[in-house]
Amino acid sequence: MPLRLNPTFRQRLAEADRPLFGGWVCSGSPIAAEIMAGAGLDWLLVDMEHAPNGLESTLAQLHAISGYPVTPMVRVPAGETVVVKQVLDLGAQNILVPMVSTPEQARDVAAMAQYPLAGRRGVGSALARSARWNRVEGYLRGAADHVSVFVQVETEDGIRNARDIAAVDGIDGVFVGPSDLAASMGLIGQQTHPDVVAAATGAMAEISAAGKPAGVNAFDPTAAQQYADAGARFVLVGADVALLARGAEQLAATYIGNEKE
Repeated sequence: MPLRLNPTFRQRLAEADRPLFGGWVCSGSPIAAEIMAGAGLDWLLVDMEHAPNGLESTLAQLHAISGYPVTPMVRVPAGETVVVKQVLDLGAQNILVPMVSTPEQARDVAAMAQYPLAGRRGVGSALARSARWNRVEGYLRGAADHVSVFVQVETEDGIRNARDIAAVDGIDGVFVGPSDLAASMGLIGQQTHPDVVAAATGAMAEISAAGKPAGVNAFDPTAAQQYADAGARFVLVGADVALLARGAEQLAATYIGNEKE
């Protein structure tokens, strides 16, 4: 009997009647990925841009997540054809490409994720987990149905071009990154600065106006709710490493803090 792949994040968003809340997996650990996967979140982002992840560790985390009803996305380190091909062949159905600031870049990313003639993804489904080694019937003909492609706008140019980027065929949604946006605006480290929040919120409105779902990173609960109220359809609200760091600090403060004073 032919195998069936899970719904893409594009499909999850289309069916959702509320924003989808997710967690970042930045540790490079499949154990941490599995712990996050079982927490009840809607989606997880496995990071290859700022985390110590290569192809093997990313695959191990996708395996760990696969036993749970949560949708994984992989943020690739860069919008490069070979990298996108390899990550898709690992079986990642949903990818996020960082630092996209123009519609031309977005069109290039869309082409990387599609087979010819629509794009230039290399054909290797018989060798790869993406099609479960050709056990997914019709994968090559319907590969676009099994993959969703998201791009990240995180510069002032990206914000200005947000609507045109979102309108590109083959781009399924746009994620706003306040951290690099703040840096681009001369406000590094100030992700919740009113000017940064206003720029991000304005970009989300432009993305929505283009008919695509807008997402954002917001670890601050007040900011996360503000973005959700402003129309964000998917929000990252925490990360495995941040949860561990703050939890460990709380333990130290509870049991050792008074002794250090």
